[in-house]
Amino acid sequence: MIMIAVTFRFYGALTDFLPGNLRHTLIVQQMADPAAVKHPIEALGIPHTELGAILVNRQAVDFSYHLRDGDSVEAYPFDAVHLLPAYRPLRPPTPLPVTFVADAHLGQLAAYLRLLGFDTLYRNDYDDPQLAHISAEEGRVLLTRDRGLLKHKRVVHGYCVRESAPRRQVVSVLRRYQLADAVHPWHRCTRCNGLLQPVAKADILDRLQPKTRRHYPEFQQCDTCGQVYWQGSHFEQMRAFVHCILQAALD
Repeated sequence: MIMIAVTFRFYGALTDFLPGNLRHTLIVQQMADPAAVKHPIEALGIPHTELGAILVNRQAVDFSYHLRDGDSVEAYPFDAVHLLPAYRPLRPPTPLPVTFVADAHLGQLAAYLRLLGFDTLYRNDYDDPQLAHISAEEGRVLLTRDRGLLKHKRVVHGYCVRESAPRRQVVSVLRRYQLADAVHPWHRCTRCNGLLQPVAKADILDRLQPKTRRHYPEFQQCDTCGQVYWQGSHFEQMRAFVHCILQAALD
């Protein structure tokens, strides 16, 4: 059997996916056949969705490039491609406006994204094949902490959420997709993702508590699930939350 030797070096946030002893160092891989460059990279633990650019022997390639003996591979995350003199896009551009589908473990992140106005599908019973299908068919960015799911061949646009705290998660998503300018709060239902529409107080009067009827004149209602919203005592706290998230995303 003829073996080929290929070296890999990973930069920036891609090293998050490597074992500690392989970070920030040259990795030598022995392979029995000339695989497409995508496969050994994912075998090392890095989902293809996290890759912004690949150079082989300092030349830009895409995922279909088949490795040869002696090749030197350099892989860069999205936030580093602007530093390269040239690179080859690895996937089509993310569809605009950016929309999301989140896995079962990211319910609070989904609610925050909806609060900020972003179309975000979420159900706690979606399984992995369903998530991959929705992402592929609807052009949605798949949000997950499961790197194995992001290696699914149908997933084109995806992001591995490293943070565990939901506030830091939403900041990381806004930064990754440069969405600070697209924030449109109080526009989407945090419960079901439907759009909010103004509704006459008289039409929902029977659904309001006495104090709410007395103190608040303006209301919105979800056009999908019927949830009613108003700028109650919690509104200033929510507005401060949105401001903090935006400031953090722009830092």
